Amino acid sequence: MNYRHAFHAGNHADVLKHVALLAILDALQEKEAGCFVLDTHAGRGRYALTGDESRKTGESGLGIARLAAGGAMPPAVARYLQAVAAHNPPGAWDVYPGSPLLAADALRAQDRLAACELEPGEAAALKALFAADPRVAVHARDGYDAIKALLPPRAGAVRYARGLVLIDPPYEAQDAEYPQVLQALQEILARWPQAVCAVWYPIKRRRSLLPFLRKAAALPARSALVAELLVRRDDSPLRLNGSGMLLLNPPWKLEERLAPALPALQRTLEEDPNAGAWRLEFLRAPG
Repeated sequence: MNYRHAFHAGNHADVLKHVALLAILDALQEKEAGCFVLDTHAGRGRYALTGDESRKTGESGLGIARLAAGGAMPPAVARYLQAVAAHNPPGAWDVYPGSPLLAADALRAQDRLAACELEPGEAAALKALFAADPRVAVHARDGYDAIKALLPPRAGAVRYARGLVLIDPPYEAQDAEYPQVLQALQEILARWPQAVCAVWYPIKRRRSLLPFLRKAAALPARSALVAELLVRRDDSPLRLNGSGMLLLNPPWKLEERLAPALPALQRTLEEDPNAGAWRLEFLRAPG
């Protein structure tokens, strides 16, 4: 695998993904019962925005840094900014927490996180990051394979009825990734039907996504919601023009948490004037 997230940490795609992630976790934790989170492609968990990789692309400057300077934000965005700021000195944006670290920060004593990472160096960094946290288990293995081993979730005698599976692959071979994602979603829903499934996907040309989203909407979930953010027109297959989150079994009224956030993200992060866009739509509405 050639992909390294350090080049892209804190970009517009991370912003969308992590705003949605925290909104989901907050909704799940409105009930006292414990939650289980499985992060299938966790990365190293924490990234230096002052490092050579981040400086080379400058993507965080157009993502988290621009958002932080954008003034008052809706609650879901403010919640996200506060979570990232907790890992930085006041007024600085030197460190970016990845999905497993943001999720771990949100865990309660009764919650658990399993984070999977296949690349050895990234997995070693992730294990070191959570070495002292008994709520987090790090697995140096393929995240898709871990679905069969870790679901339905339990810790000793405790079974978790509520929780989230986050699927965020690198999409190095984009068209080849979608069948794997769909197969993984089928496996998750068969083993843990009530799970919230959150899949991040890149948008270059949106029309190329239609077969994937159509098949995803036909999976046996209660409902299917998409939240998308474009920072440029979706007219080029050569660059990341935006991204989306496919959400199966989203928590009740999650769309109401995300609805104010998406237009604010568009206004703040669009890179070509009047070329950004957002979408929040049920592919299958709750029954």
